[in-house]
Amino acid sequence: MPFVKDFTPVALGETNLFKPIKIGNNKLQHRVVLPPLTRMRATHPGNVPNKDWAVEYYNQRSQRPGTLLITEGAFICAQAGGYDNAPGIWSDEQVEEWKKIFAQIHENKSFVWVQLWALGRQSYADTLARDGLRYDSASDNVYMDAEQEERAKKSSNPQHGLTKEEIKEYIKCYVQAAKNSFAAGADGVEIHSANGYLLNQFLDPISNKRTDEYGGSIENRARFTLEVVDAVVDAIGEEKVGVRFSPYGTFGTMSGGADPTLLAQYAYILGELEKRAKAGKRLAFVHLVEPRVTDPFLTEGQGEYNDGTNDFAYSIWKGVIIRAGNLALHPESVKQMVADDRTLIGYGRFFIANPDIVDRVEKGEQFNKYDRDTFYAMTAHGYTDYPTYDEAIKLGWDKQ
Repeated sequence: MPFVKDFTPVALGETNLFKPIKIGNNKLQHRVVLPPLTRMRATHPGNVPNKDWAVEYYNQRSQRPGTLLITEGAFICAQAGGYDNAPGIWSDEQVEEWKKIFAQIHENKSFVWVQLWALGRQSYADTLARDGLRYDSASDNVYMDAEQEERAKKSSNPQHGLTKEEIKEYIKCYVQAAKNSFAAGADGVEIHSANGYLLNQFLDPISNKRTDEYGGSIENRARFTLEVVDAVVDAIGEEKVGVRFSPYGTFGTMSGGADPTLLAQYAYILGELEKRAKAGKRLAFVHLVEPRVTDPFLTEGQGEYNDGTNDFAYSIWKGVIIRAGNLALHPESVKQMVADDRTLIGYGRFFIANPDIVDRVEKGEQFNKYDRDTFYAMTAHGYTDYPTYDEAIKLGWDKQ
């Protein structure tokens, strides 16, 4: 792959992006973050991180000491999953493989946090039925689309709104997954409440049609996410917990900016987190997906929501904020964002293609193009074979 065309890099080494910061108990040497990136290389059955490639993948991206890496989403339990090639963190076999990955990251003097993931209705009803599992969401039969409804009907596994007891079981799964993460050697966990997955399905009225204490009002729709946060904090400590939101996201048929009342949902939940912080339980960070990326399956520039900003969060939440979403090609925007001293930047798709992206961003070096076709392919190609800048120059990528 050649370098990205029609892009003029800007060296950001003199900005706050390369100012050290403490996140939880980790002393980062800079503020470039590897955000969670699903890669679909885990092995089935068992949802085990890939024993041949995963250690090297994370090794390559943690070479710069003091880097914060957030893992690809890891299923908190079998019921929370349904993608055969995404990893879990509920079994001993999974934990043993994560141990090797985390040990390598720590050997590189970097830090790793596990993203805790539950799919809800973004799973596949037929895959779940194969394994004797429910097809869960906030409400009965509020399907994402006709294809998901057809899968559910054909497999006799209709979309199921969680009962209160089942919600409690999920919360226990989040807690156990957090404990398992630390047993494997992780430095912290990120609770995934974004991108249309289970917790996001409770936040959004497009998918949450409940009439009990988990639906209806803004306060009720936030209850499940806040209960998960509180339970995980009680189990492992607030300084080891972060949470991710996508206020403008439409992936998974979420409302995004089309619903003018939805921002109030996120203002409320951030206010609740800040209340907890003022009472002595401040989370390590809040991670926000930018309105530049409303759907991660679209290419850069497509699906941007230009009528909103995540800047509102700074007026409510007074802790650290990670911002991610099509920022690699917009260094001037990054400069403005990191002018606020509590901001970190997640570089996603370009961290896949540029294992040394921290150095490139610092020096203003060109980026390798990424190959979208290999994002989710069960191959080492497109996973562990992207060159560093120096290697790319030797390959003549700068001349292609």
